[in-house]
Amino acid sequence: MDTVALLLAGGTGTRLYPASRSDRPKQFLALDGERSLLRQTADRVGFADHVYVATREAYADRVRDIVPEAGVLVEPAAKDTGPALAYATHRVRDQVGPCAMLCLPSDHRVRGDFEPTAETALAAARDGFLATVGVEPTRPATGYGYIEPGPDLGDYREVAAFREKPGEEAAREYVERGWLWNAGMFAWTPDAFLDAARDGPLRPLGDALDAGDPERGFERVDAVSVDYAVMEDTENAVVVPAGFDWDDLGSWDALARVLDADADGNAVLGDALAIDTADSVLASDDTHVTAIGVENLVVAAYDDRVLVVPREKSQRVRDAVRALREDGLF
Repeated sequence: MDTVALLLAGGTGTRLYPASRSDRPKQFLALDGERSLLRQTADRVGFADHVYVATREAYADRVRDIVPEAGVLVEPAAKDTGPALAYATHRVRDQVGPCAMLCLPSDHRVRGDFEPTAETALAAARDGFLATVGVEPTRPATGYGYIEPGPDLGDYREVAAFREKPGEEAAREYVERGWLWNAGMFAWTPDAFLDAARDGPLRPLGDALDAGDPERGFERVDAVSVDYAVMEDTENAVVVPAGFDWDDLGSWDALARVLDADADGNAVLGDALAIDTADSVLASDDTHVTAIGVENLVVAAYDDRVLVVPREKSQRVRDAVRALREDGLF
């Protein structure tokens, strides 16, 4: 049974505005190195027999330039990970046949030996399970979903429950109980996944895909995450503990975790000068940033945009993006 690596590259990463915008999504950025996050992800799956990237039409040519070895699957519309994965899995089954698929976000940071965890997840998929990868938390994060592990099955565990992004008190409780972060990485065979998706919110899309009319299917299906559409309801889910360090680089404060900080705790990406400044994130493309006498701030300057926000409120960047979108300025 061949191995297929499917990389999801259709999102925009709005919480990294203004570096990430509608015409320059997060997966195309090189936030902690010279290679884009998408290229890093593709390099990570060199053990796969086939590589595919699922993306939207506007990004397809850029994807082909960055990952020329991959097959590019263009989604008819952007409707979250549920429809994206159903569409891509259906296409892979048509093109490859029986296989074990490893489905990965293209905009996460992974450090350490990724392949052993991936192979364990693929083995679970070959055994008929829908596998997800869970990361041991390093802090009570409120920006991630959580997985409650169930009975031990050897190299992986049953999933007792998926938990949505919690508040601070619940996040601390989840960490104390030994629950895992949901990294959004999955493994399955096409038949197992599409069968599990048949009776849920993705059913209109599945029927249309079987009829060879994906455009009609995307018109009829609502935007929905794969966790809600499939994984939370299936009794066939298992979780594989990650054997690597992981961060989704989902907001500006994440850079403070992945970049080497200066003596005052400042994380700098690009050209910046920090005077009497501590525990801040200073990021830019070709614009010099100077910060004087501040603490715990994010200052990000890209193109003609500047963002200033307290580090602890980095998740609120999405509020700015929502307002900009309403005015057609994102």
